[in-house]
Amino acid sequence: MTLIEDNVAPLMVALAILLALLLIGLVGVSRRVAALRGRVDALTQGVDGRSLEEVIGTHAGRTVAVSAEVDRLVERTATLERGGRKAFQRIGLVRFNPFEDTGGNQSFALALLDADDDGIVVSSLHARGGTRIYAKAVVGGRPEASLSDEETEAVRLARGAAAGRVALAERGTARPQAG
Repeated sequence: MTLIEDNVAPLMVALAILLALLLIGLVGVSRRVAALRGRVDALTQGVDGRSLEEVIGTHAGRTVAVSAEVDRLVERTATLERGGRKAFQRIGLVRFNPFEDTGGNQSFALALLDADDDGIVVSSLHARGGTRIYAKAVVGGRPEASLSDEETEAVRLARGAAAGRVALAERGTARPQAG
């Protein structure tokens, strides 16, 4: 007989033990895989029970929508900023008495300027006999016509004023303004 034929019984016992150990190992590995699958499923489920893939897909869609909205807001903001530069945003006001026989500083010079120092100066001369109003254009901080001292001061105040603020000055009796 040969060596294998002589040791068939012990080889069968050894193979049976090996098979039993492999089956026990397979059951252990199957349990670990099932436990890991449960943990992965728990991690990949959304709050409402959806899969992680669905949650990521939903968030990706929202991200695209938010990105498009941000692009629209950037365009609107640029339009508003361009238009806002032309809005009167700096104001200088000088109140004064042009004549000695009137009181209360009811005359004024009002400078309204945009971000580029373009705008107008409006002056009002109040006297007992009536009120006269004058307007002069200002481009790049320079007037189109000569300005009185009060108008010049109003432009200076406006140029130094913070955006959206009124710079105010009061004067006592002044000399009459030239129209």
